[in-house]
Formats: sequence, structure tokens, C-alpha cells
Amino acid sequence: MNRLYLTLCCATLFFLQPEALAQEKTDSSVWKQIAPYFSPPDSLKDNYGDYVSPLIFKNGEKVKTAQDWTERRQEILTQWHGMMGEWPALLENQEMEIVESSKREDFTQHTIQFEWVPGQTTTGYLLVPEGEGPFPAVITVFYEPETAIGLSDKPYRDFAYQLAKRGFVTLSLGTTETTNNKTYSVYYPSIDQATVEPLSMLAYAAANAWQVLSKVPEVDALRIGIVGHSYGGKWAMFASALYDKFACAAWSDPGIVFQQDRPSINYWEPWYLGYHPRPWRKRGLPTADNPMKGLYPELLKKGHDLHELHALMAPRPFLVSGGSEDPVQQWIPLNHTIAVNRLLGYENRVAMTNRPEHSPNKESNEVIYLFFEHFLKNSVEKE
Repeated sequence: MNRLYLTLCCATLFFLQPEALAQEKTDSSVWKQIAPYFSPPDSLKDNYGDYVSPLIFKNGEKVKTAQDWTERRQEILTQWHGMMGEWPALLENQEMEIVESSKREDFTQHTIQFEWVPGQTTTGYLLVPEGEGPFPAVITVFYEPETAIGLSDKPYRDFAYQLAKRGFVTLSLGTTETTNNKTYSVYYPSIDQATVEPLSMLAYAAANAWQVLSKVPEVDALRIGIVGHSYGGKWAMFASALYDKFACAAWSDPGIVFQQDRPSINYWEPWYLGYHPRPWRKRGLPTADNPMKGLYPELLKKGHDLHELHALMAPRPFLVSGGSEDPVQQWIPLNHTIAVNRLLGYENRVAMTNRPEHSPNKESNEVIYLFFEHFLKNSVEKE
């Protein structure tokens, strides 16, 4: 497969040239279905809680203009990379290798391989719908890549399969080997001497996945999103926040801010933001006998939280598909990104749905698919 598809940087289109953004088709049937999810309830509007505003520079000065935000955004990005560890150079010049291909329903399923971390190859699945491209595309991330393509018994986690049926190219990725050995992440340069927090390295791996996917001729590189649930939701959140070529993102119940009383919002674990040399702390909630280690307690001590990373998305759209870990009260941290978008002159860039259970369901997933249809199909005008 030749891969000669070259494109302008998505981040430049979405962030530096806002006048080039396509306008939402507010009269479309898709938009009408998802529009209610782009506003917090009246009781939570303009409620910013105790979170420190991302619209304040480190020196205490306020962000007042879009140019100020460009500088503040870089300040946030630099600070977080400095705390989590700097990424290696992106692997920009490689192409994915197609290992096997088969026709499946109305799309072609390719088993693919590429180098997602220096010296480490991953195996995933590329689903390409029938028809003439280039198509919008979505990367899906989870513990292993089979679930998202519908080859497991986990219901409502088949994001790649469902989106391929709707006319998206999808690339399904997972950490199969480390999930099997219960180390759950990507470690660079090694698991015993990691210099980058593992969750940040997952984001880096997704950025390299964007690089190879953008070269597939059936893909429009300006229209690549990312989605994941739970573990994959954390992965998708960090990837889209830290790598601005992702045009939009959906995060399914990852726990969008830090909490120490919910075992599923476990950013303190060594495979996320609490890396420390082995032997690792016992898995579970932090206690006096089983304390947090590594970067995570330092982030808390310095007053950092994940709303700072959410703000890096602006004005790129994102959807929080909230469940038990992300209830409606999470609009409070999300209001900070709404404020950033308002400063930049944008509305309807932050959305959230809510369900009681952690697991996705038919209704919550439908909003995810419509979100991608709106922002990757209906709202981006091709040149």
C-alpha cells in the first residue's frame, strides 16, 4: 500500500487558524441530537470550584487574549512534560506493515504492525470501509485491540467496529503483552529505569499511531480522532491533550480529575503517573501502610490537576462519556475549558453525557458515534 498522503498540521488548522475552522451545521439532525450535551445544568454553569484556573500564568498574571493563551498553553504543556518526562522524538518517517488482510462485512480488516515506541513494535487492526476515500478516522485504545473490533465478549466496547460500519477508518490498539503480565503500560527506556511516566508514554505511542495512520491513503489526516473507555479513556485523554494533531476526542469514564477515594480513578498506580522502581506498591487505594509514590503525590502537593490538560484541547472538541467515575459534577472542572474556549471565541467544544454505571451502554455509545460524525464528517470542510 502506497502512503503518500501529505497534509497540513491539524493543530495549525484547529488552534492557530481558528477562522479556518468549519462552522457547525446547527440545523443538522446529528447536531440536534448531541447539542444538549454541550451545556452543564444551570446549577453548575460558571461553577469553577477550587480548581486553579488555567487562564492564569505561573507568575500570577491573567490570560486576557488569544495570543496570551498561546503562550499560556505552551507553558502548561512544557510544565507537564517537564514533570512527567520528555518524550523521545516522534517516529515520523515509518509506515505500518500490513501482516494479513481479510474481507469482513462491508469493510476490510488488516492486521498491522508498526513501531510505537523506539525499539518496540505493536500489533493492531486497521479497519477500512468500502467506498472512495479519504475517510475520517478514529484511533481506539484499550487493554488489547481485539475488543474494539468486536472480537471479545465485552459489550459496548467495540468502538472501532461500530465506527467502521459508519464509514470511518479505524485503528485499534492495545497493550496486550503488558496487560497479560499485569504491568499495564509502556515503559521507556525500560520498565526498571523509566524516564517518562507510563501514561505519558501511552500518549506518545498514540501520537506515533497518528503518524502512521495519517499516511494511509484512505485517511484524511485532518480528520483523525481518538476514543477509549476506562483505562483506554485515560489513554485517549492524555494522548489528545498532549498531541494536538488529534482533531477531537471522546473519553469514556476515565476519571477526568484526580481522586484518592475511587479505586478506578487510580492515577497513583505505577503504570500511570505513580511510577517508581520495582517492587511496586500493592495495588489499591492509598493508605498509610500502602502510600502513593513517585510523581503523583508531588502533583497533588503542587496543586496540579487534570483540568490543566483538558484546557490544552481548546478549541478542539471533546466529549466525556461519563459513568460512575465521571458524574454530572465533573462539569465543574470542565467549566475551565469552556472558559478557555470562550476566550478564543468558541462555543460547543466541551460535551458530557452521564450514566450511572461505569460500563458504556447503547445510548452513551450512540452519542460518541454521533459526536465523531458531527466533528469529523459534517463539520470539517475539505479544501
